[in-house]
Amino acid sequence: MTLQQMEYIVALDTYRHYVTASEKCFVTQPTLSMQVHKLEEEIGTLLFDRTQKPLKPTQIGVQFIEKAREILREVKQLEAIVSEERHSIEGVFHIGIIPTLAPYLLPLFLPSFVKQNPKTKLVIEELESLEMIRRIKEETIDLGIIVTPLQEKSIREIPMFNEPFLVYLPENHTLLEKKTIKPDDLKVENALVLEEGHCFRNQSLKICKQTASIETTGYEYLSGSIETLKRMVDKGLGYTLVPELSVLNQENKQNIKRFEEKQPVREVSLACHKSFAKERLIEKIRDVILKNIPEKFTINEDYIRVRWR
Repeated sequence: MTLQQMEYIVALDTYRHYVTASEKCFVTQPTLSMQVHKLEEEIGTLLFDRTQKPLKPTQIGVQFIEKAREILREVKQLEAIVSEERHSIEGVFHIGIIPTLAPYLLPLFLPSFVKQNPKTKLVIEELESLEMIRRIKEETIDLGIIVTPLQEKSIREIPMFNEPFLVYLPENHTLLEKKTIKPDDLKVENALVLEEGHCFRNQSLKICKQTASIETTGYEYLSGSIETLKRMVDKGLGYTLVPELSVLNQENKQNIKRFEEKQPVREVSLACHKSFAKERLIEKIRDVILKNIPEKFTINEDYIRVRWR
């Protein structure tokens, strides 16, 4: 039993396809197949049910592969310590970011990070929260910029800031007369929210004290874009909740209202697998983000953190 064989079965479990797994491992498909078969012969049991499409691990295969992942993570940690990986951020790193943060946060910090770290390349991908959690667990991305807490044993969370929820209202709405807004002021049936899969949707529904799907009168619109919801509000089709970063550069803010103290916020964090050893990269990204967002977002106890799961 070798580490190489463990890498092959983990790749096969991740991609459930021999050709794809072999490409990710930079070997030929026959080589990967032969090594997996050799390992199964050595341990005396099948790790994969080849009659299933897509490929599926057997019951004992699930346990074996999980242990193999743990062993490979420990080996990576040892290699990182030996090569002083913790202090190096040269190379390519894969970063995930949720869609409700990407268009507002990336322009604030990415130019500064690129300028300060010319030998570091970030490959950035927009991912919904549950998909990002899965990818972090599988270690197919290095870091995620996500809303926490996640409550996942294998994932480390590094809190960065609290972003307030704001109420985005149409012209002449009665709530515009108020200085601040209470959650009880909001009528759930008039709310526009993101489609299912977005953590921001779950948080918005919690603030509005609603857990079921929202039904509107005359239409039902499933959107994945906060900007689209804002444009619909501008046309008088209801109201919506928005993260404050989405309106930082908006000139006319007369139709935006804050909640009364304590304000509801979402906690934005970096997240990575607990085996991720690039501590310097985490520090660099966190520092540059904090230097380029409003100081009032700094974590403190004057907010109510709204959970999404």
